[in-house]
Amino acid sequence: MITAKAQTITSPDKNLTLKFALAANGVPTYQLTYKQKQVIKTSKLGIETKDVPSFLDGFTIAKTEQQSFDESWNPVWGEQKTIRNNYNELLVTLAQKVVKGRYIRIRFRLFNDGLGFRYEFPSQPNLNYFIIKEEHTQFALAGDHKAFWLPGDFDTQEYETVTSKLSEVRGKMKAAVTPNVSQTTFSPTGLQTPLMMKSQDGLYINIHEAALVDYSCMSLNLDDKNFVLESFLTPDAIGDKGYMQAPTQSPWRTVIVSDKAGDVLLSKLVYNLNEPTKFKDVSWIKPVKYVGVWWEMITGKSTWAYTDLENVQLGITDYSKTKPNGKHGANTANVKKYIDFAAKNGFDAVLVEGWNEGWEDWFGKTKDFVFDFVTPYSDFDVKELHRYAASKGVKIIMHHETSGSVRNYERHLDTAYKFMVENGYNAVKSGYVGQIIPRGEHHYGQWLVNHYLYAVTKAADYKIMVNAHEAIRPTGLARTYPNLIGNEAARGTEYESFGGNTPDHTTILPFTRLIGGPMDYTPGIFQTKISAYNPENNSFVHTTLAKQLALYVTMYSPLQMAADLPETYEKFADAFQFIKDVAVDWDESYALEAEPGDYITLARKAKGKNEWYIGSVTDENARVATVTFGYLPKGKTFEATIYADGKDASFDKNPQSYSIRKMKVNSKTVLKQEVAPGGGFAISVK
Repeated sequence: MITAKAQTITSPDKNLTLKFALAANGVPTYQLTYKQKQVIKTSKLGIETKDVPSFLDGFTIAKTEQQSFDESWNPVWGEQKTIRNNYNELLVTLAQKVVKGRYIRIRFRLFNDGLGFRYEFPSQPNLNYFIIKEEHTQFALAGDHKAFWLPGDFDTQEYETVTSKLSEVRGKMKAAVTPNVSQTTFSPTGLQTPLMMKSQDGLYINIHEAALVDYSCMSLNLDDKNFVLESFLTPDAIGDKGYMQAPTQSPWRTVIVSDKAGDVLLSKLVYNLNEPTKFKDVSWIKPVKYVGVWWEMITGKSTWAYTDLENVQLGITDYSKTKPNGKHGANTANVKKYIDFAAKNGFDAVLVEGWNEGWEDWFGKTKDFVFDFVTPYSDFDVKELHRYAASKGVKIIMHHETSGSVRNYERHLDTAYKFMVENGYNAVKSGYVGQIIPRGEHHYGQWLVNHYLYAVTKAADYKIMVNAHEAIRPTGLARTYPNLIGNEAARGTEYESFGGNTPDHTTILPFTRLIGGPMDYTPGIFQTKISAYNPENNSFVHTTLAKQLALYVTMYSPLQMAADLPETYEKFADAFQFIKDVAVDWDESYALEAEPGDYITLARKAKGKNEWYIGSVTDENARVATVTFGYLPKGKTFEATIYADGKDASFDKNPQSYSIRKMKVNSKTVLKQEVAPGGGFAISVK
């Protein structure tokens, strides 16, 4: 039956309604409402191709199918033990007269917390290979929303989030594009996803993508007269945006929506649109709390490089004849100190960066053979450190910096992973700093998207967990590949040593970057003046010490670093206790208070324990937080330890002022807690 009339589905709770229809000339369109409020006005769908007729218009509806789905599944690690995956689905088959017998499908899934949809290209006689010129998916917004945005860029997400109306993006773009070692902006109104917005009538809207596989990363281009966002894919070195072979599909386009900000924080829609895990055995994948030889290099106290040479060649430079610079951080004695500290304080692992030859000129040279990932500097004894760490029950986390030379990394990947297994490493932090080789490729193009997943799946063959930095921002793939236990893909704590992050930074990231997966944010900096470690660096951490504790709860990750130096933690042993206690894996999570850009208060129950941890962060404005405890078992009393800002604390004037107090709490307790400017608090409940 061929029909052009609108097809409608509602979410299981009936709050969301999706309408699909063909407009004039057979153009596919959709619209979305939430409790009768417009979320997405009538918006066009379609994909423009380079070598075959485009999938833009001339469609007729050949068939529509509807089904409902409801299951619960248990992630290997996560913010909650069980995730419900409940949606109503509309599958539309569209025939296109332009090529005899050719058809595509658009699949819509409507959840209580939002919408996912994708393009599907089934196997068929007249559709085999095609090249994408551009995807033209629209998100027509109902107004000039307040937006929390990053400049659209094919190579970096390491910008400060700008908070403004959509109509102000163009005027604020130039200032928002701050320098980075690899960056490619594309439009005066280009934006990244996840894009968080708030409408004037109180809707919280988040646009992102899910299950980004064998496709190019989506940015959004804003028509700031009509408030229409349109997909804008990352091109490859010759300007093409995707090489496709049927049967295939696009990633899911996602719209999370609620009238409560906390619902966005807790949404698992992006995960639910990914496939269940591909691994039969997941026993080797475990959340990790770690310390590392890292912050001392970030601050400039020590170096990654062993010498001060400016030109080295692997296999040719004879390091035994070079003069050490005396500041190399990854030396055996120093690493042993970190291993001792980890063992004494119950940490799982120690990250060591700068252990391998080549760091003297690793960067900014677009050098192909920059590292081999197996040859240590002479002051780093791999075998002895393996023995020593194992004797203390601590793992060492490997570091693979590719310097953007992805071709070189793929050549060495098997050898590097074998070396890890032989030397007791079960997790790797990989890095992709700088311009990509092959030259002209971008960090977020299809070729790189495929590389990052290849590195993760290949790591699984060796039972290795991956934490990729400077890679693509997550789209929920950790459901399918749970050894992807961390990503950077945003401006992390390291920027506190490069001039600082704004105080509202961590009140926004959980609504944006963290929607698709956890971030290795590396919190826990207690020495907030960087000059204490490096007199030449006048940066300071734009938070209070208590807020650093809160981040272990508000910035969810199964991989959490205590990033400061061991000697600093020893000076603040009472506050450090919270980092030692806090869980990295959870049974339940609750959003107690939330407003993007202003504040977040979350509570979480530790996996398999009757322990709860609460974290609260605020922007530059002091406030009074309201903490409720209704999730505690009724009729039982618990002891809460509250790590709060001191009375005179502030992020810029007095960041290290904090207080610790204990109180009895039960399910009926309501706590009013003062929070300093740029501050926060953390509570453990046992």
